[in-house]
Order: sequence, then C-alpha cells, then structure tokens
Amino acid sequence: MSHPANLITIFKREFKVYFVSPIAYIVIAIFLVLTGWFFFSTFFLYNQAQLRDFFSLLPLIFSFIVPTLTMRLFSEEFNVGSYEILATLPVTFRDIIVGKFLAAVAFVAIMLLPTLSYAITIAAIGELDWGPVVGGYIGAVMLGAAYSAIGVFASSLTKNQIIAFITGMIICLVLTLIDKLLFFMPESLLGFFQYAGAAYHFQNVARGILDSRDILYFVSLIFVALYGAHLVVEEKK
Repeated sequence: MSHPANLITIFKREFKVYFVSPIAYIVIAIFLVLTGWFFFSTFFLYNQAQLRDFFSLLPLIFSFIVPTLTMRLFSEEFNVGSYEILATLPVTFRDIIVGKFLAAVAFVAIMLLPTLSYAITIAAIGELDWGPVVGGYIGAVMLGAAYSAIGVFASSLTKNQIIAFITGMIICLVLTLIDKLLFFMPESLLGFFQYAGAAYHFQNVARGILDSRDILYFVSLIFVALYGAHLVVEEKK
C-alpha cells in the first residue's frame, strides 16, 4: 500500500543523488551557458526589456537537458541490479515512480532559479512587464515536469542510459517541434497536431494567461507518461 513517507524517502534519495554526481553540476552549467548566451546575444541586439526570447528557447533546450537528468533514474538501477533490492522494500511501484519523478522536477526548478537573474537584470535597466515573466516560469516548471515524466518513462524501458536518453529526447523533440511543422500536416488534422505540441501550450502560459486547456494538457501528459512507466516497471517485477 502506498504511503506518503515512502514516497518522501524515495524523493530524498533520488534528489540527493543528483548532487553527489558531477553530472548535475555539468548539466546546470551547460543549461546556464546556453540560455545566457542565447538570451543576452538577442537582448543587446534588439534592446528590449522582455524575456520572450529566453522563454521561446526553453522547449528546445529542455528537450535535450531534461532527458539527460532522467536517463539514469531506472536504467542505472536495472543495470547495477539495485532495483531488485529497492523492489524488496515495503514500497509500491507508485511510490518509486512518483518519488523519482518529483526529484527530477525539483532539480529542474532549482536549475531555473539562477535564470531569475536575467529578469532582475532587465528590471534594473528597463521597465519589465512581470506578468509574462511569472507566467513563463510557471510554464517552464509545467514543461519541465512533463518532460521529466517522459524521461522517467524512457528510463523505465531499458537498462542502457544512452538509449533512455535518446528515447526521451526524441519524444520531447517531437512534442516541441510538432506545432512548427503544421504545413506538412493534413488540414483536417491541424487542430489535433497543434494541441499535441508541448511548445504551443508552454508559449500560451508564457504569455501570462493561465488557461485550463493548457494545464489539462500538461497534467494529462504527466499522467500518461508516469502510468506508462508504471506498466513497464510492473511488467519487469
């Protein structure tokens, strides 16, 4: 039977692992260098007090960064055999999956924190509209959560971390780019493919308007991915 204490134990265990590995610091550094370079290069070019360019890049950057953070969550456990030990403990599959998922989401949120300095810098030198900034960060956390759930699912499929990364990255990239390729789609299916695009819903939230359809999209995506991981892990017991 699932118990909140078990879930918190799994969460703490996974979250701590992120910070004992150099990979976490390398990923944060790469993320900040990429977002900082893309952001400030266009900021000084257009000289506008807004973070629109920063948020427009996030779905693409997250498509590579988030699967890097999640690829080990199950794959490493399967590879070294520690999952068998974990499965013998009095925890449910749901505790394990949700605990790992929440640890990844918490790490993504922490990774975003230093980028608040971009907003503070712009606000110090110009008139920044904080509504889209707050919406952008809320959308970034929801997007990071959705891609983390996909990464958990991809990691549950294999004991090879590289395959888990590639699988997660491809799914995230498809969801990021699908609404950019609508001119290739049949006209009758344009609405469906546009709704399927994660970047489309993220940009809606980043405008500072919280629409229930966008929230429902991210919640549904997280549920489907985590439920898929549950089915895969249960099959391997």
